[in-house]
Amino acid sequence: QALFAQRTIANTVENTIEATRSRLDRFLTTASIHFDQTAESFQDFKFEYHKYEAVALGKIKESFVVASSHPYLTTGAVLGLGFISLKGTRQYFYYNTLRFFVTEEKLVSRADAKVKQLKQSFDALKLEGEKLEKRALEAEEDLLRGRTKLKQAGKQIQTAINSAYKIERQASGLKDVLKDLPSIESSRFRKQVTNLAKEAKKERNALSKEVTKISNYGISV
Repeated sequence: QALFAQRTIANTVENTIEATRSRLDRFLTTASIHFDQTAESFQDFKFEYHKYEAVALGKIKESFVVASSHPYLTTGAVLGLGFISLKGTRQYFYYNTLRFFVTEEKLVSRADAKVKQLKQSFDALKLEGEKLEKRALEAEEDLLRGRTKLKQAGKQIQTAINSAYKIERQASGLKDVLKDLPSIESSRFRKQVTNLAKEAKKERNALSKEVTKISNYGISV
């Protein structure tokens, strides 16, 4: 491959030099008719040509050195230049590049649509979060109000318990008083007082259970 590349470069150089010399010969033949008028221009052209030829030969020698040092790279470069120089290849690259930009534009458009969709989803979630936060605050306020009401109810129950306890003590004292009365007259009152004391005790026990339930919620009564 390296030899093929070197031969390709050499043939290209020889063809270029041969074409240049041919054009120069035609120019010299034509210029001989108007030699007096174009002598100075010819000298300038000849000087520029020799300078260009020296530079070109220097570049060619340098290319041969690089080619011999990197045969694979040189082969790839030659084949690549030949490939790109074809008209069909240039069109292929043009349309591929155009297709690439169209594809990129579609991708950007899709990405922008997804970003907008995500933003809408985020806004919806944010709105829902605000609603939930509002509901949580309302629930917390309801809880505080409920705790306050439970505390008030507990105090009222505790007052009723104290009242029932007083009734029990009064009934117990009343039974002692009834002992001094005649048995016929006191037996009927003693029974009523005993039933009243039992009812007060039963009510007091039931109210105590309610106070215990309230205390289990962490509400002091």
